[in-house]
Amino acid sequence: MTTLDLAAVEALARRAHAAQTDKAGRPYTEHLAAVAEGVRRRGGSDEQIAAAWLHDAVEDGAVSEEWLAASELPPAVKDMILAVTKRPGEAPEEYAARILATPGALLVKESDLAHNSDPERAKELDEATRVRLAAKYAKMRGLLGLG
Repeated sequence: MTTLDLAAVEALARRAHAAQTDKAGRPYTEHLAAVAEGVRRRGGSDEQIAAAWLHDAVEDGAVSEEWLAASELPPAVKDMILAVTKRPGEAPEEYAARILATPGALLVKESDLAHNSDPERAKELDEATRVRLAAKYAKMRGLLGLG
């Protein structure tokens, strides 16, 4: 992939996450598509859209960091993916600081948080999970300066 081919990135993301479902039991690829579309609607670049498609790939174990490093994706896309990849035991403040320090990553995370917080999506969760996640996402929005 010498130039960024968004169709190829989408296909890769769909293959990598094909067996996964979200907390409500929906195909995880629906979340990836919504985040990528959210980045596009917010005026994101092709690099940001590509990072949106793969934003959870390393965190979820769909691809390894080694695979990502060796891939032909542009360095900016790799940087954004790694910026939004939560590390085990990482403090939310450290996570937010890395996102804010990485060009382009904030828009990807903003779109991710927006879809994660979508009331239509959240209504499928049990009350305890809905409340816990709403607080978690609100805290992260605050740390990122997203209001």
